[in-house]
Amino acid sequence: MRTPQSHTARENPPSRSALEDRRMPVQAKLAAAWTSLMFFYIYVDYLGLYKPGFIDDILAGVVFKFDISQTFIVIGLMLVGIPSLMIWLSMTLPARANRTLNLVVASLYIPVSAFNVADESWLYFFGLGVVLEVLLLAFILRSAWTWPRRTASPATLAASLDSEPLRTPRQA
Repeated sequence: MRTPQSHTARENPPSRSALEDRRMPVQAKLAAAWTSLMFFYIYVDYLGLYKPGFIDDILAGVVFKFDISQTFIVIGLMLVGIPSLMIWLSMTLPARANRTLNLVVASLYIPVSAFNVADESWLYFFGLGVVLEVLLLAFILRSAWTWPRRTASPATLAASLDSEPLRTPRQA
């Protein structure tokens, strides 16, 4: 014998294809965005090697208008190393330091990314790379800027007070 369904169950039947949508921690969002940025950052440089004459310029000791030197390579390593470290730092730093560092570094990397289209003849390729990198940096800035604040409920405050040891007049 069938049991009658409630009024609500008939109007809103459960969907078998509904996906669970959990809230992702801000740290994970930031680390994922920095990881994606690194892929674009590296692949734009790598695929840029296919531009006719680029390898010849490297063999002649020049990249863009810069002479290849140890200083140039160290700066290049820093430009790739900082976003690489941001992946790890976004997952490990405390919230306040994490938020501040993400806001500062992402802000500084927008002009670094935009530099890729300076005096560039392959505007579609390098322009697309810059647009995608800047979109990821904007996502990082927005995620860090809107980092949720934790507000302590009265119950949480009372519980934390209850867990503190009582001091005797001698200990004070």
